[in-house]
Amino acid sequence: EVDGPWEPIDGLDDEFPAVAFVDGIRRVDARLTIDDPAAGPIPGICGSFAAGATVWRRDPPRSEVESVRVERLAIFTEGAASDVPPLSHGLVYRTESVGSSDPGMLVSHFHTQMRRAEAEIALDLARSGYFVVADGPISELAAESVVGYIKSHRVSYLPPEVMPIMGRIEPGQRTPQFGMPSYKRYSWYLRLTRPAGGHSWSGIVRCEAPGSLSLAQVKVLADRTAALLPRFASEPHIDPRAPQNLVPIGALEKQLRSRLGDQHIIYRALREATMRQPT
Repeated sequence: EVDGPWEPIDGLDDEFPAVAFVDGIRRVDARLTIDDPAAGPIPGICGSFAAGATVWRRDPPRSEVESVRVERLAIFTEGAASDVPPLSHGLVYRTESVGSSDPGMLVSHFHTQMRRAEAEIALDLARSGYFVVADGPISELAAESVVGYIKSHRVSYLPPEVMPIMGRIEPGQRTPQFGMPSYKRYSWYLRLTRPAGGHSWSGIVRCEAPGSLSLAQVKVLADRTAALLPRFASEPHIDPRAPQNLVPIGALEKQLRSRLGDQHIIYRALREATMRQPT
C-alpha cells in the first residue's frame, strides 16, 4: 500500500516549531559472578545507560539537550537475589533478574531497558507537543507522532521492481510510504545527501511511523522528515557515521557519555565494594 505512483516525492516543510531527537547509549561497567554454594556460579553484569533528547527549536534557531535519564542496573540470571553493596561516589545499581539461566540474556535485557527508557522519553515529548524523531525502530510505546529513524539497511523491504527508485531520490526527497503489516507500521526511505562518488544508497535512511495512523497522517510525517532531516546531516570530517548520524543525535550521544561517568572510576568502585563484602 503506497501513497501514489512509485516516483520520488518532494518533502514539505510545514514549519513545525520544535523537533526532538531521542537516543540512548549503554555501557557494561563490569561482569560479576555470585558464588552460590547450592546453585553454583551465577553470572551477572553491572551496566549504565543514559537516554535523552536534543530539542531543536525553529524560532530563534537553537538546540538544547533535555529530558536526560541515567540508570544503573545489576542484572543476574535466574535465581540471583543479591544486591550490589553501596558504592562510593553515590553510585547505586538497581538489581534485576532476567528469569533465565542463559547468560546471553543479560545484555539483551539491559538493551531492552534502555530502549524502554528511550520510548518513554519520546512519548512524554510527543505528548508535550514536539515532533519526535527517535533513533532506531519505533516501539510499542511510541506515540502516534513519533517517527523511527533507521540508519542501516540490513534487510530490504522493497520488491526488486521498485528498487531503481533509490538511485533517483535526491536530498529532500523520499519514496512513497509503504505498509509493513507484519510490524504494524508504515515506512519510507529518504535521502539526506548525495556524497561524491557514492553508490545509489549513499545518504539513504529509512523512517517508520505507527500503523495506527491513516495514510494522510503518515504522509504529513513523511513529507516533514524528507524536508527537515537533510539539514541535520553530519559531515565525514566530524562524524565517521556521516551523514546518517544526524548532528543533534551526535551531540546528544556526547552529552550522554559524559553523564555516565568515568568507566575506570566506576569499575574500581565496584571492585572495592565487592571486596568489602563478608566472605
